[in-house]
Amino acid sequence: MVAIIKADECVGCGACIDECPSEAITLNADNIAVVDADECIDCAACVDVCPTDAIAME
Repeated sequence: MVAIIKADECVGCGACIDECPSEAITLNADNIAVVDADECIDCAACVDVCPTDAIAME
């Protein structure tokens, strides 16, 4: 499984970036979180901290 960002729900707060132990999440030019699937370790830490529920594990 890998974290998937729902772009229309992401507010670009950066909470997921701060929480990600593998540094797999960055913000793109539109201030939307993006997950590097090759770096994601399937821990779901980002899901737990997202204030808008914009992240799911798929």
